[in-house]
Amino acid sequence: MKAAFLTAHGGNEAVQVGERPVPERAPGEVLVRMKAATLNRVDLYMRNSGAGITHRLPQIMGVDGAGVVEETDADESRLRRGQAVVLHPAISCGHCEFCERGEGVLCTQIAVLGEQRDGTFAEFISVPARNVFAMPPGLGFAQAAALGVNHLTAWRMLFTKGRLEPSQTVLVFGIGGGVSLAALQLAKAAGARVIVTSRSQAKLQRALALGADHAIDASKQDVVREVHALTGGRGVDLVIENVGQAVWSAAMKSLVRGGRLVVCGATSGDQPPADLRRIFIRQLQIIGSTLGDLHEFRALLEFCGRGTVQPVQDSVFTLDRIHAALDRLESGSQFGKIVIDLAAG
Repeated sequence: MKAAFLTAHGGNEAVQVGERPVPERAPGEVLVRMKAATLNRVDLYMRNSGAGITHRLPQIMGVDGAGVVEETDADESRLRRGQAVVLHPAISCGHCEFCERGEGVLCTQIAVLGEQRDGTFAEFISVPARNVFAMPPGLGFAQAAALGVNHLTAWRMLFTKGRLEPSQTVLVFGIGGGVSLAALQLAKAAGARVIVTSRSQAKLQRALALGADHAIDASKQDVVREVHALTGGRGVDLVIENVGQAVWSAAMKSLVRGGRLVVCGATSGDQPPADLRRIFIRQLQIIGSTLGDLHEFRALLEFCGRGTVQPVQDSVFTLDRIHAALDRLESGSQFGKIVIDLAAG
């Protein structure tokens, strides 16, 4: 089968497109013919070094994806051949203490597609049946693929960890990236007020068109001052943050007393000043989050199946143009998901 895979680490020279063996489907697994996948920041990280992530080369890239069922166990009752499906990307062991209490995303032996095991930038993939879900109605393969990382991550950040209520205000940093856009869409669909930031006026204008209530140009405006002006000096209930060090101080200073800051990334650095006095005096809650559990993915898919959210697509590339797709992601100029069309051959 055709796939994009890592043969080394470095730049695009480490990424090849060529033939790899079709995966052998184990009992309890589903063989999926892939139709679409999308790029995520971790694809760049795996290409550049993959440091700290156990993996073996060559390895097929890609974390999320959607396709059609090619083969299942004979007694599989939930899925059928030819069914359009979307993948949950984290394979848990099912028997550690975290799995047993329903928190597979914290599994001590978790294996994420495109990280610890072969991923979705291929014509076929085989994954446990519990990780395969019917695709929501009204979405295409590319839109459904985007749900597996960005929207699932945003869902857990907003509703599980952030406990966002419809009457509350959320501040989303770095609008234009996948998780930030997903957070905007989901928070608005849930009835919250959303303030977004970016250093790009073009991205801010597009975010406003998507429903953002207020947009702050971080290249020209003081984010904290603007947030407090927009909230009558109160601050926001929830901050969604994946930028890291460059915005950390502003993120904490934008929170109301007792507010929550949920973080899932650190693209600008992972060692910001702690500002402990502010944390304990104002009783702020700093919460880490990544991906989401199977039950959260099921809830997300049901929510999206009502037509409330349509993932934003930036651009589409064929598998042969994976280098150009990675360059687009690395440039930071995208607005929405960069799609790999696996049905195009």
